[in-house]
Amino acid sequence: MGRKKTDKIVFENVKVLDAGAKGVSVAKAPDGKVIFIPNVVPGDVVDVQTFKKRKAYYEGKAVNFHEFSEHRIDPICEHFGVCGGCKWQNMKYEQQLFYKNQEVFNHLKRIGKVELPEFEPILGSKEQFFYRNKMEFGFSSSRWMTQEEIDSEAKLDNKNAVGFHIPKMWDKILDIKKCHLQQDPSNDIRNEIRRFANENGLTFFNPRENHGLLRTFMIRTASTGEIMVLIQFYDNDKKGIELMMNFLSERFPEITSLQYVINQKANDTIYDQDIILFKGRDYILEEMEGLNFSINAKSFYQTNSAQAYELYSITRDFAGLTGNELVYDLYTGTGTIAQFVSKKAKKVIGVEAVPEAIADAKENAKRNNITNCEFFVGDMKNVFNDEFIKTHGHPDVIITDPPRDGMHADVVGQILKIAPEKVVYVSCNSATQARDLALMDGMYKVTRVRPVDMFPQTHHVENVVLLEKRK
Repeated sequence: MGRKKTDKIVFENVKVLDAGAKGVSVAKAPDGKVIFIPNVVPGDVVDVQTFKKRKAYYEGKAVNFHEFSEHRIDPICEHFGVCGGCKWQNMKYEQQLFYKNQEVFNHLKRIGKVELPEFEPILGSKEQFFYRNKMEFGFSSSRWMTQEEIDSEAKLDNKNAVGFHIPKMWDKILDIKKCHLQQDPSNDIRNEIRRFANENGLTFFNPRENHGLLRTFMIRTASTGEIMVLIQFYDNDKKGIELMMNFLSERFPEITSLQYVINQKANDTIYDQDIILFKGRDYILEEMEGLNFSINAKSFYQTNSAQAYELYSITRDFAGLTGNELVYDLYTGTGTIAQFVSKKAKKVIGVEAVPEAIADAKENAKRNNITNCEFFVGDMKNVFNDEFIKTHGHPDVIITDPPRDGMHADVVGQILKIAPEKVVYVSCNSATQARDLALMDGMYKVTRVRPVDMFPQTHHVENVVLLEKRK
């Protein structure tokens, strides 16, 4: 017997009330349950067809618009609504900032339940498009088809695509003509790779059958004008690889770092792969306030260079350094924040779990003639212990910029134990930040908060909090 189909309900004249988590908007059904609806803007009045019913909520899509919100704007990208990337491109930018600020406030208030100062105004991005310095694209021999293409029943000879995964579909790639996230020559390079591959019979990856030459590629750009391109091949076809790499080298002489990898693993992460340098050097240089940072194919670097500078400036300002402080920079990555604040500190100690990142950090400190930074590798909850403090000194200020999951409870415990005067907490996930602030509330008072928008057109937001020891 087949599974019982879920009844699809249509709710009419529903007003969209709020922007919810993950870029999806929120409305109320007549029965009081919440409805999550993508691709609508708070203020829209719509008919909603539900496709999922849960105990406390529905998921649905707008099938008819009665009124358009005053906050709505025409999206500029032809792929909007299919590509899952810029979910808020149909919302005015000042409204995006309002909802980001609101999300941070709600998390800190509801999850953290801590006393908050008045927020400093959220820092918007000067560039609302073409702001990303790193993009990754996938190849597929079975691209995502539009409804029109399916309905037309026309036979398509070429189903090759290079672009982004369709949300929740691991094997379908949307063929991207023009993306508005990374500056030129990003679109040019992608479109030329597609054209050249198709004209020369180079095969695109088939994720279900695991064959094909072209698997993924990454473009990194820097404010210095340097460009890195890394192609990931699946088949080890020497002739095909050389053909593509030589083409890129000749067609785009401005590429300063041209690299490739042959990866036949089940997943396409490159962190455990050997990267082969084809032309140029194996890193590009990014510059910030006179400091140079080398970024290689595996480096983590904030993906919006201009806003990273603003984020680090706010972090340094919150730390209130006078030149006499010993600063610990936890989850230091490649040591960008550590080096950025070092000129205002007596000494900075950076700690990070990824050995390659620490190697980069040391290399960059040498390149920048910084002598008051030291970097150590290790899992934060293990390395950041009493012995470590005894060896390196008691910090006056701790800066912490953990991954999305926030800090491990042992790390929070250790911060409370050593009790520096100030903690500056930078976060890309204010929900886990709020959880950590609640744990520290007995000893620390939140005295400054400022959200920073690193990713216009999306729901993501960074947040900087200053914690000062209660007197």
